[in-house]
Amino acid sequence: MKKTLFLINMLVSVLLFAQNGNDNFQPPEVQPEVEALRASSLIEVNGRLDEGDWNRGEVISTFFRREPRQGGSIRYETEVKFLYDDKNLYIGAWCKDSVGIKGIRVQDLRRDFSWGENDIFGVALDPQNLKQYAQAFQTTPYGNQRDFQNFSGNNFDTGWNTLWKVRTQRNEDGYTVEVAIPFKTLRYDLPEEGRPVEWGVTLVRYARRDIEVSSFPAIPQSFTPYRMTYAAKLTGIEVPPPSANVRIEPYTLYQYDQVKDGSSDISDGDFKLGGDVKWAINPRSVLDLTFNTDFAQADVDRAVNNLERFNIFFPERRQFFLENSGIWAGGLQQSIRPFFSRRIGLQGSFNAEPAPIDFGARFTQRTDKQAIAGLFVRQGDTGTSQTSNFGVARYLRNYGRENNFGIMVTQRSDEQSTEPDLESNSNTTVTLDGQIRPTSQWDIQYLFTTSFDEQSGETGYAGRIFAGSTTNNYYFGWVTEYTDENYNPAMGFVRQTNVIRHNPGGYYIWRPKTDFIRRWDPGVFVNYNHDAADPSSFQQSSLYIFPVYTWFRDNSFLELSFTPTWQNINFNFAPLGLQIAQDDYFYTRYLIRYNTDQSKKWSIQASYNFGDFYDGTRNTLLLSARVAPIPHAAITFDYERNKLERIGAENRDLSTDLITVGSRFALNPRVQLSAFYQYNTFDEQGRWNVRASWEYQPLSFVYLVFNDTRIDTLENPLEEQQFIGKVTFLRQF
Repeated sequence: MKKTLFLINMLVSVLLFAQNGNDNFQPPEVQPEVEALRASSLIEVNGRLDEGDWNRGEVISTFFRREPRQGGSIRYETEVKFLYDDKNLYIGAWCKDSVGIKGIRVQDLRRDFSWGENDIFGVALDPQNLKQYAQAFQTTPYGNQRDFQNFSGNNFDTGWNTLWKVRTQRNEDGYTVEVAIPFKTLRYDLPEEGRPVEWGVTLVRYARRDIEVSSFPAIPQSFTPYRMTYAAKLTGIEVPPPSANVRIEPYTLYQYDQVKDGSSDISDGDFKLGGDVKWAINPRSVLDLTFNTDFAQADVDRAVNNLERFNIFFPERRQFFLENSGIWAGGLQQSIRPFFSRRIGLQGSFNAEPAPIDFGARFTQRTDKQAIAGLFVRQGDTGTSQTSNFGVARYLRNYGRENNFGIMVTQRSDEQSTEPDLESNSNTTVTLDGQIRPTSQWDIQYLFTTSFDEQSGETGYAGRIFAGSTTNNYYFGWVTEYTDENYNPAMGFVRQTNVIRHNPGGYYIWRPKTDFIRRWDPGVFVNYNHDAADPSSFQQSSLYIFPVYTWFRDNSFLELSFTPTWQNINFNFAPLGLQIAQDDYFYTRYLIRYNTDQSKKWSIQASYNFGDFYDGTRNTLLLSARVAPIPHAAITFDYERNKLERIGAENRDLSTDLITVGSRFALNPRVQLSAFYQYNTFDEQGRWNVRASWEYQPLSFVYLVFNDTRIDTLENPLEEQQFIGKVTFLRQF
């Protein structure tokens, strides 16, 4: 153990050599100003920018280069103008490219695309001048939409969808973007009489072919483009009074289910009505209501073969719970979450069957000083779970420039059931948390939480503290987490109980002056776990050492790493049914990982993880391929093979194959068809998921969904089929 601690101290200290440089300049004392002009004629949003008003006014072209190197000349020039009328704010952008259409990189036409492999233009607005909040709108040269909220520059609410319109045109000089954002979509206050409207605004352009990211105004490379303390000032707008901003979204659905298990064939069809209501009570307060909630259109989870000793975190995919999810304590990490919305709407565990949601309400209020939020959901009963009521209350207080502290209370109450095996229970958690940002590059985050479970009568405690520094030259951080064996958040998620975990580490960021390598980030992270009940009782530790962690000029990537690991197995542990003998183990695993340029029409990813594993060996091969000849069509293939030999007390061998084939076809960003098939040889389970969607008007959809699951390992092979037709209609007042 002394040797382990020596290695930890030595490797962590090596990281400190990187702290001799820092290009994180401070926000300007005087914000640059951008003026919007009133349009004198009707603006037709078609991406052509051919109205005469676009020839007037101030051109914003002084973008700041963030990638691949901070500062210097811009290769991909961008010109932006702002207009407005009585209903909308308009943004027009000329995104220049010397090779025009041939240079455009867009992977597919889905909504809420990911940053990284597409050409992107975007705008972020802070209409309330909160400095810690932004509403962001982004698009590609093909006009797909991405909208999200950002808090404190690094916390994203990607589930936020709102009404706005964008159209684009591609030509031999690049592409043009025309955006219309209704004023009733934005949340703002009228200024005091005699004072002008001043909103925070940032702009971003990502030219994927050469990994050039530029922003207006200048924002340091190590921060996101949504750090609104650096924002420019948008002026000149004569805004209408904030509207009531009520949005209703009813739906109707038909679902047909068929289950065959060899001895029986059961089928059932059902109609369902429900919907959501969003009411912006005022620019700072929003009430969301949901009735008879349905998530038929949500992405389904993919199968995972878990070989580790920790619980697997499956992210939330349901729209109602994704929106404003970043406001809850612990929402930025996957180890200790006092509130995790995936516990709602399920019959028990994370992978259980769905349970009906009868009613839900969420209230959020944000000002420059504080945030208040509350959530209540009533979950209906099923044959295997009783009626449950879920409640969350949250208060967050801002102080200083970018600091906050908060308190959160959760309460889950299970009602008495007529089923004899189902007992009622009540579970409560109380959490204190906060963020301290002493300088622009340092972040300190803390969380302390306690739970009380009525059924067991036990009170448990957990906590987490993080301190980290991010600059253009290095990252260094330290995480310590504590979870005792009695901590039980019935509305939350914990990676492991009865553990104290220390996770220091970091990496140096080297951008060599060469055309071959764009960025090289060598570094090390330490992971050391011991019992919370008995701190002298060791659980496991590892050193993740990555001397080669390199992006090349085209953003292809190579990693060469190794992980010495110490394990103390003193409990019943049988991953994938392989019983591991209780003993101490030491082994080292090695990783080779490579991917080509993921923005091209074809790309591949491959990784090979090999070495010892407890008392045997484990080789894991991951292969992925993607073919996207045009943005309207893409086919993907993923393959995972685990080969384990001489494992456990019985000296067993095991091989598993997990195969996934997916496709996406789009007529345009509003009409799409996607499908995937997955087969797992471990449990001989195959699954189909096919989804078609048509956005027939903004945020109003027709969905057709087909699911098919077959499991052959059972005595009577199980086959489940499901067909769903759903229509939603959105109206905003």
